[in-house]
Amino acid sequence: MTRTDIRFWYQGQLVSLTGEPATRTVLQWLRETRGATGTKEGCGEGDCGACTVVVATLDEAGSGGLRLAAINSCIALLPTLDGKALFTVEDLARGEVLHPVQQALVELHGSQCGFCTPGFAMSLWADYEERDRVPTATEAQQVLSGNLCRCTGYRPILDAAKRCRDYPLQRIDRAPVRAALQELAASPSLDYSAPGGRFFAPRSLAEFARLREQFPQARILAGGTDIGLWVTKQLRELGDILYIGAVSELARTEVDADGLVIGAAVNLNDAFARLEQDEPQWRELARAFASTPVRNAGTLGGNVANGSPIGDSMPGLIALGTRIVLQKGERVRDLALEDFYLGYQKNALEAGEFVRALRVPRATPARRFRTWKVSKRVDQDISAVCAAFSLELEAGSVRRVRIAFGGMAATPARAHRAEAALLGHSFDLRTVEAAMAALDEDFQPIDDMRASAAYRRQIARNLLRRLWLELSQPGLLRLEEVTA
Repeated sequence: MTRTDIRFWYQGQLVSLTGEPATRTVLQWLRETRGATGTKEGCGEGDCGACTVVVATLDEAGSGGLRLAAINSCIALLPTLDGKALFTVEDLARGEVLHPVQQALVELHGSQCGFCTPGFAMSLWADYEERDRVPTATEAQQVLSGNLCRCTGYRPILDAAKRCRDYPLQRIDRAPVRAALQELAASPSLDYSAPGGRFFAPRSLAEFARLREQFPQARILAGGTDIGLWVTKQLRELGDILYIGAVSELARTEVDADGLVIGAAVNLNDAFARLEQDEPQWRELARAFASTPVRNAGTLGGNVANGSPIGDSMPGLIALGTRIVLQKGERVRDLALEDFYLGYQKNALEAGEFVRALRVPRATPARRFRTWKVSKRVDQDISAVCAAFSLELEAGSVRRVRIAFGGMAATPARAHRAEAALLGHSFDLRTVEAAMAALDEDFQPIDDMRASAAYRRQIARNLLRRLWLELSQPGLLRLEEVTA
């Protein structure tokens, strides 16, 4: 049994939609249909944050049984709102009384032209609703990592992230929202027909697997942080869409005898948070991986399945020996993640098969892991090179080693010759320099807009040297030693 209308909570009531194109964005619907023009269109690709809105989903661990998260409405497809609640900047003020977030922005002069301000307000509001304390400076910067402003500068806006906590508390009543979402959760799953194709949002893994076999040509959609750009920038028609985001079994992380199992629908923020619990060295990469709204929407499984040669999660996962779990009907198989990529934008998926989960081996006391991203700026940038290293030492010699790079080849890949130069040898500068030289045999990178081939080769060598410096001389590493 299925349902044919898109249903979600908006401005105090349940909304039911039919006849809308499945590829229409949330931003387009807000501005063009509802006249909610407080939400702005800037870049149209999830970078500037002018379009930021907040979605709420059921979460028993969350305050009031909900979780609120900022996302980019310009690349969120309208049917993905099904079963959720939508909040925009129009929901903040109560009559003539500004919300504390808005009041703080006004008093601290956090707005000039005002175009970007609604997006900032919504990012701050999501944090205000979810965090029970004043954010640290670093936390405030992370909250606003997906919002750009070219007028005011960030100091007064960052100050507003703290000042808004000084006013009397003003939070939404979560009870009616939760009740509405529980009602939606009890309804049948979505089978939405629209011009250009159908949009399926199955609720169970078995139903998803059945539909995937029945419609092997359907486009699998997770967070839409990549596919959304196909619609807004390339004006592509997607045909039938199979949405993975409503499958509860795939939105879980679990621990079994072999390690951590991350479902294909787990968003990037949750996935990285769980990876960091086992391996804190993920933290630096996680903070530089896109922005908070993108990480709230995008999934680790989607990043892996897309197979971009510059996908920042894959080198670290490959270095740790991650296996990818694939399913077709009732058949489940797994393979080493590096073997999933067959060539540029080619993978080992069979017709009717999909990515079910990622299996990450558990951390061991002997393992030393590092992963670093090099790009032109810290926030909101694509990698030139992403590197990951996992090794174990015994009596000063390398007992086990796995090295993986992104941005150096047509796919994320192992550095087998560099590994061989290290394995079984003393972990000293001479050995490391031999492995650095071997990287030139492992990879023949290209010149493109992000970096030249020569730069990529130099960065790859420098990152391997950085690994040696960090592990052999902890606390003595200087930035200039690895960027010369």
